[in-house]
Amino acid sequence: MSNIPFSIGRQCSLVFIGPFGRVDLATVTGFDPKQRTHKVGSRPLNGPPLEYHLPDGWEGEIHLDRGSSAADDLIAQIEAGYWASGDLGNSTVYQYVQEGNGSTSTYQFDGAQVNMSQSGHWKADGTVKQTLSFYAATRRRVS
Repeated sequence: MSNIPFSIGRQCSLVFIGPFGRVDLATVTGFDPKQRTHKVGSRPLNGPPLEYHLPDGWEGEIHLDRGSSAADDLIAQIEAGYWASGDLGNSTVYQYVQEGNGSTSTYQFDGAQVNMSQSGHWKADGTVKQTLSFYAATRRRVS
């Protein structure tokens, strides 16, 4: 059990299931999911304005220090599959969060489409940083 009363980055881990199976991402350094919403509103004559935020999926980024070819291979497989059959295939992202009370919260991002928005900057004596960006139709709590 943690003695820290709030979440810090080290309490999060990810499992990525691509269209061709599990992808072991070597060194995940950041995860940045964001809920998307579609705003609808009304301006009634007899009252204050109304606005609702309808769920519209999730988007985010997975930041990596390149430790293997796993992310590159994933994108190459997705791209090859598209050119061969027109199919992109969906992925699933699982986020595990260690809570302060010792429990684990698990969230599943379903129907994810992924692209490599940063494949890395290669230079002498520098870490090659990569970014996978994704859009998922839904996020749900698994446990």
